Amino acid sequence: MSMKVIKSAELETVCGITSKLPKTEFPEIAFAGKSNVGKSSLINALMQRKSLARTSSQPGKTQTINYYNVNKEIYFVDLPGYGYAKVSKSEKEKWGKMIEKYLHTSPQLKRVYLLIDIRHEPSANDKLMYDWICSNGFEPVIIATKLDKINRSQKDKQIKILRTGLGLKKETVVIPFSAETKQGRDEIYENIEEILENIN
Repeated sequence: MSMKVIKSAELETVCGITSKLPKTEFPEIAFAGKSNVGKSSLINALMQRKSLARTSSQPGKTQTINYYNVNKEIYFVDLPGYGYAKVSKSEKEKWGKMIEKYLHTSPQLKRVYLLIDIRHEPSANDKLMYDWICSNGFEPVIIATKLDKINRSQKDKQIKILRTGLGLKKETVVIPFSAETKQGRDEIYENIEEILENIN
């Protein structure tokens, strides 16, 4: 089935810091990124729902791992946002442990998407997250968000800054995306379909 046809999407499981991770029957793809990078907007755009993934006016609000069952064939897993200054150090460590536990122990996790704001050079936290995902055995696909906030002529330059800043491998996929215009959504769908084809 094409990912472009979203027949069903529902928030199925919410895991807090002390929760056990659910045993899921479908493949999982995870979305990681800084608190205000537009993660909820991306997930909503992919699920073709206005506000199933809760966007928050206060960055750093997502303190849970949220599992969205899409088309009863794949899970979109929304990981807690990182790098928000107002959160205490102990809170940050708890989230870090949660994300690490998930990356380490989920048998169904097939791919990690790391969201980076295309307008800025990757932060130290972004770099840390990228290295961390790699050290857990995944080569993340980078989604460069907020594409509509820059001029078209700046796109290639900004992607180059992003590649250099994260120290990406040549073959690492970078997909520029705009939640406003939905530009890049089809490429992300194709990337997800590739995972499903390899499983079936």
